[in-house]
Amino acid sequence: MGLYKRKITVSDDTVTAAVHLTLKQSILPCLLVTILFFLWGFAYGLLDVLNPHFQKSLNITASKSSGLSAAYFGAYFLCPPTISGWILRKWGFRVTFMTGLAVLSVGCLLMWPSGVKHSFGGFCGSMFVVGSGLSTLETAADPFLSICGPPRYSEIRLNLAQGVQAVGSFAAPLLASRVFFAKTVDTDQGLKNVQWVYLGVACFVGLLIILFFLAPMPEITDADMGTQELEIAEYDPGPLRKQLNLFLAVWSQFCYVGAQVAVANYFVNFCEEAGKEASTSSNIFAAAQGLYAFNRFLAGGLMTIRWIKPRYILALYLGMCFVFVLAASQSTGDGSIALLCLVLCWESACFATIFTLGLRGLGRHTKIGGSLIVAAISGGAAFPPMTGAVATHLKNIGDSRPFHKAMLIPMAGFICAWVYPVYVNFFNRETMDVRRETEVGIVPGPSEKELALQQSNVNKGEGEVRTVEDA
Repeated sequence: MGLYKRKITVSDDTVTAAVHLTLKQSILPCLLVTILFFLWGFAYGLLDVLNPHFQKSLNITASKSSGLSAAYFGAYFLCPPTISGWILRKWGFRVTFMTGLAVLSVGCLLMWPSGVKHSFGGFCGSMFVVGSGLSTLETAADPFLSICGPPRYSEIRLNLAQGVQAVGSFAAPLLASRVFFAKTVDTDQGLKNVQWVYLGVACFVGLLIILFFLAPMPEITDADMGTQELEIAEYDPGPLRKQLNLFLAVWSQFCYVGAQVAVANYFVNFCEEAGKEASTSSNIFAAAQGLYAFNRFLAGGLMTIRWIKPRYILALYLGMCFVFVLAASQSTGDGSIALLCLVLCWESACFATIFTLGLRGLGRHTKIGGSLIVAAISGGAAFPPMTGAVATHLKNIGDSRPFHKAMLIPMAGFICAWVYPVYVNFFNRETMDVRRETEVGIVPGPSEKELALQQSNVNKGEGEVRTVEDA
């Protein structure tokens, strides 16, 4: 009976001991959440390989095949700022994780009838449900890793977890090229193999729901984050509408993810255009994803050096994405493939660093801010269709390098995304650096009595802010 009576939610206006979690205390819950990163990394990596193979097996154009990405990432536009974000603020991280896993399981099961009917529309619908589940998970997981533990290590935690996600993205295309669409397996059998894989994922997800219900996990509230801001900088963030740092991070994330997904979706097509076979192209993509994963761990390691600030890493890595995708689009043969592989290398640290820097200083707006940045992942539904449309048009008019030239679309996305690193490096350095240097979570926290007093001050401060806003 103890399990049924167990309380797994905490009111979002309650200050808990989680505000002062130490590195040691945060390791177990962070490791548990990191499992989820591998899960959606695998799903995303499989999507990139399914895209070009669906063009052949279902006889559709490159532009139409982008419907898979549009369905998957369209869910990110709808869910995080609405139902997923509401669940997170109402019932907390644990319930949001369990909800996302349940929806993901349903989406994976829907892949079976879609494969039986060879229905591209069915695959798109199934992918939308999968995206809804993963976006709900990410609405909770990215903010959780950003704030679970000492604020000083925020970027490091999320970059390392994203490295595990990249391992999943590396494993998926490798498995696809070796098993699903190997030369000895026809396309119909390949689609059947995909059905079985998603059925296996659904079963694994069901076990994770039970694990997240039973596992010990701190609930970090918005009141905790408001208290933390008072400790770090004696700072009240004010109303949500004035959070310029957040809104620029949302814009940057939208453009960056859109560009990243466009590059990944048409990577195999790009390699085939450069003279490689389909199976070889998938292997190259797997190798590029391996490089991507390795560099995420490398970036997380570099950030442990105190003078290498995350804002420096973001400016350098995002700038290099633009340089190398431009060079790849203007090159030919193996050289162009090598340059495009380096684009994936430089993409590695961008998402996690934009996310964590975007949450800096939000205080009581942290959860809704995290939901908005996760919603910005919907850029993956905007840029691939544009890239595919350009490639299809160039191909129809007889251009010999349509996918090379189409890479100018993600190049534009990288340029637009670079607005945010300019802002944090030249106009908002103090906010970023103070929270990077704080001793919160490093030195012993206050007693329970002091926490209660802090909560009283936070509630009083919020009341004063609301009074000013109403006036």
